[in-house]
Amino acid sequence: MSTHEKAVFRSGFVAVIGRPNVGKSTLLNALVGEKVAIVSPKPQTTRSRIMGVVNAENAQLVLLDTPGIHKAKTRLGEYMLSAVEDAMQGIDALCIMVDTTDVRQADHLVAEGYVNDKIPCFLLLNKIDLVHPQELLKIIDGFSKNAFRAILPVSARTGDGMGILMDELVKVMPEGPKYFPDDMMTDQPERLICAELIREKALMYLMEEVPHGIGIEILQIKKENERFTEIHANVYCEKDSHKRIIIGKQGQMLKKIGSAARVEIETLLGTHVNLNLWVKVRPGWRDSASELRTLGYTGQ
Repeated sequence: MSTHEKAVFRSGFVAVIGRPNVGKSTLLNALVGEKVAIVSPKPQTTRSRIMGVVNAENAQLVLLDTPGIHKAKTRLGEYMLSAVEDAMQGIDALCIMVDTTDVRQADHLVAEGYVNDKIPCFLLLNKIDLVHPQELLKIIDGFSKNAFRAILPVSARTGDGMGILMDELVKVMPEGPKYFPDDMMTDQPERLICAELIREKALMYLMEEVPHGIGIEILQIKKENERFTEIHANVYCEKDSHKRIIIGKQGQMLKKIGSAARVEIETLLGTHVNLNLWVKVRPGWRDSASELRTLGYTGQ
């Protein structure tokens, strides 16, 4: 290439799908280089399609993190599955992620259902830092009948395989424009990210039966000045017994959740934050279209 020729710029959209809790959000954060999606060891943490922008030399990838594919039992579950289908529209490549420490028949069903010859499909075998190489070979063999463009062992947690994954994705991107400016990492509004950070800390600290019934509504974000922000939010749950658990003895659990969330929100906003949380009981909110809209789960 002569010095006067301009390098080809490639760009496109990549959806990341898979069962709940296989590491999709951790992968998104690893590739973007910043936290744009909350993570938790509890399944079905991601409820909406989350976009992350990855800039490379002469390329820009727009990654779409999606809720885990599962059998919907509520309107919220139906919304989550519709978010997966929405993310599949107009993409240039598809990544199907599998947890190598917990491969199930459902993973093979996802592969069979979504791999196609219209777009390049990659299988990402995640958590390779936790599995023996011989076991990894067996897993690769088990998926080899599917028409993947490549099967890529990765570890979203340690970063292993991220460079190879990026190279493979850039190769299949079409020539195109830079869709987003270099300093834009996600399309998630500030209000939604703050709500998700609060929910992440609730997932971290609460008992198993509580988290899936939790929703966060940001009532107000008021930037008093360049150094201080006031935030008011409701934490919704479905039962009075859950409300007592969330608040905790003498309010200690709610304080713990709020303190942990505040630290990350301060990093996000670049200001000191006063975070005020209230716990409200909304029975059956996950099956209410109006309640889902109130909490930002639109499209149902």
